[in-house]
Amino acid sequence: MKFSYISSFCLIFLISSCSLITDEYQVNQKKVLNYLLEDFPIPEKAEIIKAPTVLLGTGGAVSGRITLSSNDSPAENLIFYGEAAASAGWNLVSTKAGEEVTLVYNKNGRVATIYITPKNTFRGFFQGDVGSDIDVTLMHPDVKANSQFGGLILPEG
Repeated sequence: MKFSYISSFCLIFLISSCSLITDEYQVNQKKVLNYLLEDFPIPEKAEIIKAPTVLLGTGGAVSGRITLSSNDSPAENLIFYGEAAASAGWNLVSTKAGEEVTLVYNKNGRVATIYITPKNTFRGFFQGDVGSDIDVTLMHPDVKANSQFGGLILPEG
């Protein structure tokens, strides 16, 4: 009996410490995104997907891709970006809304494309709701396309 209490305690400790590591990554990455993209909205509760997310550049010349996972539905994320992007000074250029949502914004020559797709979640299975995968692509006007470097060559200087 004593062994099962010790093993249960160890299991709980391991599970909780793993979540602390994950949370630390999310907190640090959101700080980086908020610093580099201070005028571009990112949903607060969305998780950053590590592998495809990459930002290149410095100062106002940042370009790249941010991939997020959200427990909010595509409709809720559409509303978030509609309100938050406008508040941050981004102008809506194009919209395609259906099961998948595509939004294109511009600001000072920069272009942001937001692609939101539905994602089935465990929570959504019981609540009858879906989450979202969000793919954001940001392009600075001085960035030129080049497939050799992941599609981007940043401006000199």
